[in-house]
Amino acid sequence: MSQLQTIPMYKQCWYFIVHLRWHYQLFILSGGYLMGGFFQGSMDWTSFWFQFLNVHLLLFGGATAYNSWWDKDEGAIGGLKHPPKMSTWMWPVSLAIQFAGLLWAAVISFQFMLVYAVSMLFFWLYSTPSARWKGQPVKSLVAIGISTGTNSFLLGYIAAAQTSFTMAAIIASIGVAMIILSLYPTSQIYQIEEDRERGDRTFALHFGKEAVFSFFRYAFGGGIFLLSVALAMEKLWVGSAFLVLGTATGIAIHYLLNDLSIHADDYDKVMRIKYGTSFAFVLFLCAGIFMKHALHLIAF
Repeated sequence: MSQLQTIPMYKQCWYFIVHLRWHYQLFILSGGYLMGGFFQGSMDWTSFWFQFLNVHLLLFGGATAYNSWWDKDEGAIGGLKHPPKMSTWMWPVSLAIQFAGLLWAAVISFQFMLVYAVSMLFFWLYSTPSARWKGQPVKSLVAIGISTGTNSFLLGYIAAAQTSFTMAAIIASIGVAMIILSLYPTSQIYQIEEDRERGDRTFALHFGKEAVFSFFRYAFGGGIFLLSVALAMEKLWVGSAFLVLGTATGIAIHYLLNDLSIHADDYDKVMRIKYGTSFAFVLFLCAGIFMKHALHLIAF
């Protein structure tokens, strides 16, 4: 009898919940969705916040558990320093959670469901051994950029109100993807040895530490610029303020990244950077959404 079979079911269920990494989804990956709501001219509060839970708890959470099943990580991963072992039943349940979210997405509109389904597809391409885009440096960026970047923005935009996409919204969705991607390879720095043993040719493993930092500079800077342009197209002072704040944030993050090594000991440093940056962005967007759609202080 395997060690996992001797673990009580209630504890296995807890292990599965841990692998959903809901704290990671809510505090690091929610910025794109919230930005989508911020760009909308009106707000359906019920639809927006219920689908916020759907996207981050069911779609992102299920996809993360699905990825963990295939990775079989033993060392630290994004948002989880000591990943517990996974049981066989967790693989189909991780898929079931995503499909449950897809059915929930259909309540909003066909367009919303379609964007949701495309994200699911890219998450599968990213993780499953038959495709394993995660193990290819460029394809991994495409999968993450679309599933958690542009599509996250589009899902928030559609959930807030059923209107067509403006040019500013399209530019903003690309900017969001670039910002999310900018810190993505940094999570691979402390996983290099485990990725090498598994045969995954990740961005950090293939290009090295200096390329990871260079990628951050260009991707984060480009993302801030595109978002600032998109915001300025709607309201000049908002775009200008975002450009100043975003540039200052990028400089601060770059300074912190310079102290990182390629060892697993830097896990806590990387997570502090990612949580600090992302949580500040989330708070900024929540305040912006409230001011625009509840208090009407920011009239686009």
